[in-house]
Amino acid sequence: MNTELLLVEGMTCEHCVMSVTEELNEVDGVSGVAVQLVPGGRSEVTVTTDAPVPADTLRGAVAEAGYEVVRS
Repeated sequence: MNTELLLVEGMTCEHCVMSVTEELNEVDGVSGVAVQLVPGGRSEVTVTTDAPVPADTLRGAVAEAGYEVVRS
C-alpha cells in the first residue's frame, strides 16, 4: 500500500470534499481518500493506493474536480 499527501487550494466546504474524493476514487489503483478540510487555506488530501500511481494522474483528478494541487 502507498500513501500520497496532496495539498489542495480552493476547497471551502463538504461539497468540495465530496467532489475531490469522487474524482480521486475513480483513478485506477486508489483504495482510499481522506480529506482534512481547511476552508480558505490548503486542505490536506491523503490518497491511499494499492500500487504506485503517478502524481500527475492524481493532480489531474483534483483538477477535474475544479481545484489545484499546490504540493504533492
